Amino acid sequence: MISRRNIRVKVMQTLYTIDSVSGETKPGEPLVILTKKIEQSRQLFTYLIYFITETARYAETDARQKASKHLPSAEDLAINTKLAGNEILWKILEDVSFKSAVDEMKMHLLIDRELLKKTYQQLVLSPEYKEYIDEQSRDKKSEKRMLDFIFTNLMLPNDNFTSHLEEHFINWDDDAEMMYTLVLNFLNKPAQQSFHDILSKDKWIFAKSLLQTVLEKSEQTLALIKPKLKNWDADRIASLDLIILQMGVCEFLYFETIPTKVTINEYIDLAKAYSTPQSGQFVNGLLDNIHKELTAENKIEKISFKDSTI
Repeated sequence: MISRRNIRVKVMQTLYTIDSVSGETKPGEPLVILTKKIEQSRQLFTYLIYFITETARYAETDARQKASKHLPSAEDLAINTKLAGNEILWKILEDVSFKSAVDEMKMHLLIDRELLKKTYQQLVLSPEYKEYIDEQSRDKKSEKRMLDFIFTNLMLPNDNFTSHLEEHFINWDDDAEMMYTLVLNFLNKPAQQSFHDILSKDKWIFAKSLLQTVLEKSEQTLALIKPKLKNWDADRIASLDLIILQMGVCEFLYFETIPTKVTINEYIDLAKAYSTPQSGQFVNGLLDNIHKELTAENKIEKISFKDSTI
């Protein structure tokens, strides 16, 4: 589920955390920090999916509450519950790993019921919802589109919802962009992901290797980076930029299946997304310069595999 780009973000965040802490880290502590960050992402992802499912299921709650009024109106008795039977919704709800993760994290205690109710009420008033319930058949595309709509149009733009996330998930600001992609990818293919294994074995190996390599080869990578800074004072450069550069140089030298072009593009994007406005151009120039030097000295060795991309 988590891509190599997501892994690079987690490793970058881990290295930044280590850099921000005074004193040396204990043996094994960097890996503990990385593991915790990945676990926080798993919990946040699970909660986002849980909130989507609870919003969809609220159709039944709404129908039940209105039908149980002392004197329900004809409108109260005619609440459309089509959304609660959404086929993709039930693929998720019947997923053993999802049910287990929700129970394990006690999501029912975390959810804001009033916020959930208001999200559902906004949904019911939308033209997209009315179009959905007017369709007599269940089309896979429309089923998915409705869940996508809840997430992208009702949850994410809602300041109350994002405040709710910030209150309960300290990683929301760092993970927001990643979660947007993960959730939409999951809704497209919900049966292909376990909520307990957000990282595949090979990607976990990549994450650990990248983290450990950057830490172990710090002196070597800085020796390559600092001479290229010219008029830049290394001590005044954003620490995150130096971390990104070190990660890039490590991929050049020690990760033989990752094409250098992929490495450069990935870290330019990370710099643009997470560092200063000038960082993308800065990282681009430095990595390109170092890449040319290493290539001229025949220090970069790459093995070509069809799947050796990001």
